[in-house]
Amino acid sequence: MARKKKQEEKKKLPEVNAYIEGAGQVVEERITETLEKNYMPYAMSVIVSRAFPEIDGFKPSHRKLLYTMYKMGLLTGARTKSANVVGQTMRLNPHGDAAIYETMVRLSRGNETLLHPYVDSKGNFGKAYSKNMAYAASRYTEVKLDPICNELFRDIDKDTVDFVPNYDNTMQEPTLLPATFPSILVNANVGIGVSMASSVCSFNLSEICETTIALMKNKDFNILETLKGPDFSSGAFLLYDEDELKKIYETGRGSVKLRAKYNYDKSDNCIEITEIPPTTTIEAIIEKIVSLIKQGKIREIQYIRDETDLSGLKITIDLKRATDPDKLMQKLYKLTPLQDTYSANFNVLVNGYPKVMGVYEILNEWIKFRTGCVKRRVSFDLKKKQDRLHLLKGLSKILLDIDKAIKIIRETKEEAEVVPNLMIGFSIDEIQAEYVAEIKLRHLNKEYILKRLQDIEQLQADIKDMIDILDSERRIRKIIIDELGEVSKKYGKPRKTQFYYADDVEEYVETEEVTDYKCTAFMSKSGYFKKITPQSLRMANTQKLKDGDIITQEIEITNREELLFFTDKATVYKSKASNFDDTKASALGDYIPAALGFDDGENVKYMVATADYSGYMIFVFENGKVAKVPLKAYETKTNRKKLSNAYGAKSKLVEAFHISDEVNLMLKSSNSRVIIFNTGMLLPKASRDTIGVQALTLKSKNTLEKAFVVDDDTLRAMSKFKTKNIPAAGSFAKDMEDLDQMKLSL
Repeated sequence: MARKKKQEEKKKLPEVNAYIEGAGQVVEERITETLEKNYMPYAMSVIVSRAFPEIDGFKPSHRKLLYTMYKMGLLTGARTKSANVVGQTMRLNPHGDAAIYETMVRLSRGNETLLHPYVDSKGNFGKAYSKNMAYAASRYTEVKLDPICNELFRDIDKDTVDFVPNYDNTMQEPTLLPATFPSILVNANVGIGVSMASSVCSFNLSEICETTIALMKNKDFNILETLKGPDFSSGAFLLYDEDELKKIYETGRGSVKLRAKYNYDKSDNCIEITEIPPTTTIEAIIEKIVSLIKQGKIREIQYIRDETDLSGLKITIDLKRATDPDKLMQKLYKLTPLQDTYSANFNVLVNGYPKVMGVYEILNEWIKFRTGCVKRRVSFDLKKKQDRLHLLKGLSKILLDIDKAIKIIRETKEEAEVVPNLMIGFSIDEIQAEYVAEIKLRHLNKEYILKRLQDIEQLQADIKDMIDILDSERRIRKIIIDELGEVSKKYGKPRKTQFYYADDVEEYVETEEVTDYKCTAFMSKSGYFKKITPQSLRMANTQKLKDGDIITQEIEITNREELLFFTDKATVYKSKASNFDDTKASALGDYIPAALGFDDGENVKYMVATADYSGYMIFVFENGKVAKVPLKAYETKTNRKKLSNAYGAKSKLVEAFHISDEVNLMLKSSNSRVIIFNTGMLLPKASRDTIGVQALTLKSKNTLEKAFVVDDDTLRAMSKFKTKNIPAAGSFAKDMEDLDQMKLSL
């Protein structure tokens, strides 16, 4: 029976279509369309709703937290537990308590992240300059709003900014805060969005206010006159580079170099570091210095320790005897984060869209924003005064006959008819009648009413003045300027970050301590290199080589000289002689293409050893041209390992020579024509890849085949081939069988 009942119920169910159109099919779609539909909304949400600050200087998380504290009465009241604020903030910011508390920590005075903290804190809030000094849990710390927040929330209840519903539509929150100063530039703000980032450095409050005032008075004002440079909460010293600052002010992108501040305690022979760049931490600095000591790159330090306490940051470095503290610090600036770079990227949300702006443009945008806030505030106050004036004008009519008003009220049978009867009796509107009807009985005397009426004249004057303000851009600018002056006077502080100039200090140039001694460098035709000491050569000088290989160069060098290896691909690879181990004649040596990372198919052509990059390089090409290039052209300030375009690549390189003085050069063509000329005839070219000048005139299908330097004896024996001018066709060599042997003897 039960089975039969189930079958009947099954028959009653609506039939389901067994075929669903498009089910299981793979629809091809362009990747750009997929990204646009699915990824772009997410990316914009991250940028707009999370990562970037707006023109008021705050990200949504900052704004929601501060507004919650404002509504909790923490602007004037006593401190409360941080946990209370975190819990209340969740009404606007539905995220975990940890994320909200971290935001509060960064805004607090105790953390020392901001130049002008917004949260007055009590308890352990950690330190921005230490990753190991963690903040206490929210149940232990206490907070309230810092007095400067008065400038963030001034007149926020006067319709100065827009309000929107929170995420569950139970309360309203502001879209921006009506800050009376350019807070966007006063406190540092860093954010990472999708495919873009923001990094706004902080500036001194007084300088920003002064600059804004000057810019409002003169739109062409040069802000470098008042805005000296960024000012960081960590202090330190900033390299004053006017060109770089101008770039940041105009484009919003650039970088500034910062270095730590230190004192030398002569009595204890130690360096005390008291301020560090905001981009690093105590732990990172100590870790790097310890690493350098272990590597043997720093030998002047005896001990280093962190002595940071309640009085502030301090890293103490005990020095060994006879150590120059200033020279050591220059070395530490070069090798450690004690000197670092802050990269500026002023990416700010304007009207809901990210935009990279310089300081000029940001200040102009803020002036527009603040002008709108002031206009809305004046309009709000104007409406209030107009409403008040309207009520008092109705009250003035009662003054003519108070008894009549009382009589109308007494003789009205129903309460709902009181207001209409007053409207008829005194020719006033409903709002005025409602106001009169609500007056207490004790206030129905001439004294009270006359006092109220005295305000009419003042209200009329105020209303006229406010209408004039709304119609005058000049007066609005004056209001903003006055407010900026008040903020600067009340909250301005001296600069924390001081300047240093490139001429004031001597930059440390890193040099490795390399033992210097004489040695001989050997280069084989196939690319094997050996560095052999004189003692080792005296013991055995027979060179071990691969079958068919020969030694092409043998140079007396020192261990501190630099080596340049020219290849057949118009490239030169640079190294130091000290980078190669001493070896013996019985060893094959180092294979240069492998040791220096040559490209595939690239071979060594010529080796040069130099200590001062003096002399010239002579390049002889297959097309009969010869180039003379100063060796200085291959010297670089940075430690570059590879230089492209080492010589002209339009014709095949036949030979290369490094000369200190002018020499006589013999060139031989494929049809046995020979010339000898002095390299003094060649003018040196500054560009490495010069094509050179024609030295040997060649007929079609002939090429320059060989080139080598000849000594005075050879020159006298072969004087008939010497030419006084180039280019020259040369003379035929009747007996050239020994030229190859002559080259080897030379």
